[in-house]
Amino acid sequence: MIVIARLTIRELVRRRVVWVLAALSIVSVALVGWGLERLVTLARADGVLELEIRIGVSQVLILVAFMFSFVLAMTAAFIGAPAIGGDLESGVALAILARPVRRASVLVGRWLGCVCVVVAYTVMSGLLAIAVAIGVSGFGPPEPLLAVAFLAGQAVVLLTLTLALGSVLPSIAAGAIAVVGFGLGWMAGVMAGVAAAFGVELLGRVAEASRWLLPSDGLWRGVIYGLEPPLVVLLAAGRAARVADANPFYASAPPPLVFVIWSVVWIGLVLGLAAWWFERRDL
Repeated sequence: MIVIARLTIRELVRRRVVWVLAALSIVSVALVGWGLERLVTLARADGVLELEIRIGVSQVLILVAFMFSFVLAMTAAFIGAPAIGGDLESGVALAILARPVRRASVLVGRWLGCVCVVVAYTVMSGLLAIAVAIGVSGFGPPEPLLAVAFLAGQAVVLLTLTLALGSVLPSIAAGAIAVVGFGLGWMAGVMAGVAAAFGVELLGRVAEASRWLLPSDGLWRGVIYGLEPPLVVLLAAGRAARVADANPFYASAPPPLVFVIWSVVWIGLVLGLAAWWFERRDL
């Protein structure tokens, strides 16, 4: 299993996937840093209060994190879908499985290798963007490590789903379904907040249930909470709570512990189901 994970990482390096991700991170963070520096400098020149600048910087960081979450979804799809599906389509799996190695070990090893790359990419890019934001503005999020941890968890959820689908479906179909599922999950989260604001309980329950079916949107709330300054939470508390919760870029609290535990269990269940199916699949 560890050998397969190591070979997977080496293969991603050989295909220049790792270097492309690193280059994209540097370029993206440089652009974000330049934009924040211009924003803060011009705002201070116009006499904007430091408190308002801090709120503005936090909202930019949340927007960057939101865009980055979609980048991670696409990355998980491009890396996870061919991890097993590509081997099956190219016939490489037949050569690997001809050796005395269990199919489940190959699948879990592929998953481990992809997780290492995706998590490393998420952590390095996230922390680098936050460090640049602090350097150019002097303001940082209250819980940067928590935000990056939830962002990495979101990426692992999407990667697990994509790899599991890739063991059953063609690679392109698996990646497409995972990305669309991620988008629908986020939309369902927005619908849950809007339904709560309008008092539509039935729609709110259905949308909330979708977060448990695919935990990505619930983990996204943890990212927002880690980046949201306490002042924003206090200002929102002055309004109706359900109206504030309808904002898709606002979270008054992190996901509950039971949801975080369920997300870990969900990853294990999906990976286990994929391994069970892969063991019995006719190659």
